[in-house]
Amino acid sequence: MAETKRKYGRRALGVYGLLVVIPVLASIVLLTRDGKGAGVAAKSAAAAGHPVAQLLLAIAVVIAACKAAGWVMRRLGQPPVVGEIAAGIVLGPSVLGAISPSAASALLPTAIMPQLNVLAQVGVVLFVFLAGLEVNIRLMRGRGHLAVVVSHVSIAVPFVLGVLLAVFAYAKFAPQGVGSLAFALFIGVSMSITALPVLVRILKDTGMFHSRIGVVALTCAVVDDVTAWSLLALVVALVTASSLFGVLLTLGLAAAFTGLLYYVVRPLMAKYFTRTSEPTLRRLAPVALVGVLLCAMATEWIGVHAMFGAFMFGLVFPRGNVVEKWLHQNVNGLTTSLMLPLFFAYSGLRTNIRLLGDPTLWLWCAAILVVAVVGKLVSATAAARSVGETFCRALQIGVLMNCRGLTELIVLNVGLDLGVLSPEMFTMLVLMALISTAMTAPMAVYLDKRAGRREAARGLRVHQFDEDLPKAA
Repeated sequence: MAETKRKYGRRALGVYGLLVVIPVLASIVLLTRDGKGAGVAAKSAAAAGHPVAQLLLAIAVVIAACKAAGWVMRRLGQPPVVGEIAAGIVLGPSVLGAISPSAASALLPTAIMPQLNVLAQVGVVLFVFLAGLEVNIRLMRGRGHLAVVVSHVSIAVPFVLGVLLAVFAYAKFAPQGVGSLAFALFIGVSMSITALPVLVRILKDTGMFHSRIGVVALTCAVVDDVTAWSLLALVVALVTASSLFGVLLTLGLAAAFTGLLYYVVRPLMAKYFTRTSEPTLRRLAPVALVGVLLCAMATEWIGVHAMFGAFMFGLVFPRGNVVEKWLHQNVNGLTTSLMLPLFFAYSGLRTNIRLLGDPTLWLWCAAILVVAVVGKLVSATAAARSVGETFCRALQIGVLMNCRGLTELIVLNVGLDLGVLSPEMFTMLVLMALISTAMTAPMAVYLDKRAGRREAARGLRVHQFDEDLPKAA
């Protein structure tokens, strides 16, 4: 038996040497005959710097930094998005690039920025779709007059103040070749934003989501969001069109696209979703992403930006079904955990606080912050007070409406990409968005406690609308 094993062992070794070792050695000899060519190829690969490895390292660094900063902010009573925006700025030329340019270049090299931008833009499109999907029109039942008054006042006043500010800032900050109308309109829109998704997170984190004021703020933010995205589409159309006819054509196509979605696609989807079984819908759920991308592509082609199409598709998408649940469970996690941090990092790389070295620029930054906060907070407070809210509750609504967050960053990046905003103005507006968002949670909590004590003393129910809030909200 032992002899037989040794015999077969020697035979296997011979076969292995003949059919494995010799072919491998022959291949090495043949492949290394052209040593010069192999050396050039190796040098080219080294010069390329392993782009896939660099991209994966950049993604890992960005996600780790954003999540760490978000955790810190949550411990400080802030929404994680504040930390994630701040992490993006820290990774850019403002902090890391100033302290160690070599480390910044190694972690986030310029060569991988185009790929990072593509991933970030896809993430923004999905995020905006989910924002539209979160808009609950049923919140407006019985509160439409309040929502329209507060939201439109909180858009109109900061918009006008932003346009007025732009009149004085145009000569100093407008990029060459940009008209005063486009510049003023974009500054006005950037002052008018309320970030609905971030507001939802703040209300949930602070326990105000089911309160009466939470419902009021959400209702106003719904109207505000739809109006703001429509204004952005209008401004982009005015900036990108080369003539008045081009503007009218762009707006007409955008209106036709919106009508098609609302009057044709929406009823067809609703009918299909009610007639199709849940197992079939669950299998077809990923196809909804095709609809998101096609709508985004359509409005990008029209000239009003891809995000408008994604947001409108989210608005008309049927609610309360397994597809919506699948989208929230799968797409939302991927978007917020992976793609949006990339957008924060990309925005941070375009935000250079060192550009504000001149003290007069910091005065301009302060003026922008004052105009933004006064325009949004004060106008929303006055409007809420005029429709019957107490001063404390009206001020709380104003504070919540002053939240800008990620939506503001999206709008600002659109302006920078279109060449309407200079890097200095972009940086100042990013700082405004960060500060106004950071103000929201602590001020809203303080006002909620203060108003709650007064209402409790008078025997009023602080959360008297809990039972009226739709569960889908």
